[in-house]
Amino acid sequence: MRLHFISGLPRSGSTLLEGILRQNPGFQAGISGPLAEIFSGLIRNMSGANESAIFISDSQRRRILKGLFDAYYADLQDRRLIFDTHRGWCAHLPALAELFPEARMICCVRNPAWILDSIETNVQRNPFGAQRMFSFDARGNVYTRTEALMGKDGFVRRSLGNLRQAWFGEFANRLIVVPYESLVANPGETMKRLYDTLGENAFAHDFNSVEYDEPQFDANLGLPGFHRVTGPVRVQTRQTILPPDIFRQYNESFWNAADQNPRCVLTL
Repeated sequence: MRLHFISGLPRSGSTLLEGILRQNPGFQAGISGPLAEIFSGLIRNMSGANESAIFISDSQRRRILKGLFDAYYADLQDRRLIFDTHRGWCAHLPALAELFPEARMICCVRNPAWILDSIETNVQRNPFGAQRMFSFDARGNVYTRTEALMGKDGFVRRSLGNLRQAWFGEFANRLIVVPYESLVANPGETMKRLYDTLGENAFAHDFNSVEYDEPQFDANLGLPGFHRVTGPVRVQTRQTILPPDIFRQYNESFWNAADQNPRCVLTL
């Protein structure tokens, strides 16, 4: 089984990228699956949190963790290449580098201010529901939601922390960073470079008709249409709905700063 990972930041084009990759019949790609959480749980349960873990050797740990992927994807033997997606994979990059030496980690990134804007836009488009990511609190507003997303254990802040760990860490050469702006403005060139970097033969993707949807997953989040991708890949220019103070606070993209890339991470 050949495997790569998709990680990075939320609302940064990963679902769009998966929708494009799925056009290739040799590839398997989809939105965040369960493996990263199971992987984290296994590591915890094979550590001191389980008193019986003293009977588990490191070689056994490696085999168990790698076997998780073999078991989960056993029914997809017809796919040459699998892309497994989760925001948490960046935090496990050292372990994944050892288990899958040939695997790369594709990190979709976007200015955090626009990530928050995208989430808030989807919340306000569903005014009669409450969202799982905000503990179904129907009394919230843009400030409380931003605090939840960027707080200590916030969804966006945790993803940023995972990405920064991988970006500045020992295995940063495994990363392939795909900025949202590059993917939507120039999908053909971006995908060509991605294929070249992965050592894959070119494929004629149809960027005018990219389709992907997970309605049941989004309904469970309380955000219908949150992961829906349909139609042509294009730049959509609009004014932010965030209050100016929130936008200014999070309007920063460290991956664009030359002095913030000491390991020369590849950015498409």
